[in-house]
Amino acid sequence: MKISLRNSAGVCAALALSGCDLAPRYEAPHFVVPENWTGQAPFAQATPADAQLPTDWWHLFGDPVLDGLEARAIDQNADLQAAAERFVQARALVMRARADLLPHVGLAFGASDNKQSADALFRYKGATTQTDEFYGGLVSWEPDLWSEIRNQVRMSKYAAQQKAAEFAGARLSLEAEVASDYIALRGYDAQDAIYRQSIAYYQKAVDMTRTQLENQAAPRLDLARAENRLYVAQAAELDVRAQREVTEHAIAVLTNTAPESFHLEPAQSFSLQQLGVPSGVPSELLQRRPDIAAAERVMAQANRSIGVARAAFYPHISLHADGGFHANGFDLAKLANSAWSYGATASMPIFEGGLRRAALQYSWAAYRETRDDYRSTVLAGFREVEDEQSRMHLFREEDMRLKAAVHTAMDMQDMTMTLYKGGLSNYLDSIVAQEAALDARIAEVQVAVRSVQASVGLIRALGGGWNDRLLPTPDDTMTFDVFQYDHLHHPEPAGGISSVAPQKFENLVAGGQTAILAR
Repeated sequence: MKISLRNSAGVCAALALSGCDLAPRYEAPHFVVPENWTGQAPFAQATPADAQLPTDWWHLFGDPVLDGLEARAIDQNADLQAAAERFVQARALVMRARADLLPHVGLAFGASDNKQSADALFRYKGATTQTDEFYGGLVSWEPDLWSEIRNQVRMSKYAAQQKAAEFAGARLSLEAEVASDYIALRGYDAQDAIYRQSIAYYQKAVDMTRTQLENQAAPRLDLARAENRLYVAQAAELDVRAQREVTEHAIAVLTNTAPESFHLEPAQSFSLQQLGVPSGVPSELLQRRPDIAAAERVMAQANRSIGVARAAFYPHISLHADGGFHANGFDLAKLANSAWSYGATASMPIFEGGLRRAALQYSWAAYRETRDDYRSTVLAGFREVEDEQSRMHLFREEDMRLKAAVHTAMDMQDMTMTLYKGGLSNYLDSIVAQEAALDARIAEVQVAVRSVQASVGLIRALGGGWNDRLLPTPDDTMTFDVFQYDHLHHPEPAGGISSVAPQKFENLVAGGQTAILAR
């Protein structure tokens, strides 16, 4: 039940046993997207294709090597496992907060051997000896009349849901990073293949120019130009290889593998294609992104903290009872030796110099801050989608034009070399054509890589097929029953998040490690 502070006193008096919720009524902000929006695609209406993005979206590339790397990263990545443990820790805090709702029961016992002397100290003439034992129990319970404890429990549950959303965000980031790095690595493979082809072509040009020089059909300057072009290409090829190795090491770490024992066989061309990611982004984007869901759960926690701050203005009552036996020796059969007591205490603030008012004011300001953060997170989500869609569209157009440029540059290279062989052109024209051909081919691969990476970025901006319905419910965040004392080391998974680290990764796909690392 939710009521306002204005009429809480009367209602709470009638509901003293059931407790009153002093937190304000909570509703997550709604961002309305007009159906007739004429702006860019992120604000367009949903289409049936929008709901077809799978959670294992990387399978859309149809690359078994990437599939294996993604599965290995999800299964083994240490940072992702740490995020899962943070979720388990948050669930444990839920149980700790809930414990205050239940009575606390304990046992107390003790014994002493007492001596008393009528004479001087340490002289035992006429000393009396007495043995004293006490066995008892105690019970205490605080009725949650103002839902202070309940709101703290709810805050803990929302915090656990927040950690679950953060885990989903960490997993999505990991998936996107593995895919992006893998795409970059295949781009370096393609560039390396282009450089090696060009180096072989330049080596033939050097050999031909040296032959012409020996036959006095070409000046030494032509040979110097040909050799210079060869050396520059060789140096650039080494730079690409260095970038590939660094990227390969990054993928190794993401998949929880030592870099020195990890290797991906190079490909000869860049065959990955840009995915057909849905272009329209409906209002469900608010439920698709884990970071937006996490921000909303933070806001829900701040709302409950207002109820906790309000409860501090009202009386707090605590009930207690204890009893047992107090005996000389083990003479416990005498009822006269029993002892018991019960009672209640109540406390209520009268004047504390504005301490509780300051706490309430702080909680309201903190809540408004979370609303601002939530709005900012939502806007950032729409911006990221718009950015990636722009990148996808423009990179696709740029790649088409570079493909045409590559075609013309290769023709120009072949024609100038033919003219040079026939003595109808100087080698400078060939050098210009060779540079244009190599630059166009490298630029085309680089843009193709960026185009495919933009599709991965758009998938990440759309939430990667995730939905907030995958979050565990508040009650699912609890990890054990009141009288459960087993299976505490690793609680049952909730929201599909398990803290149990998997066994060593082996034989992910048929063929084992070779199938994973070789295309």
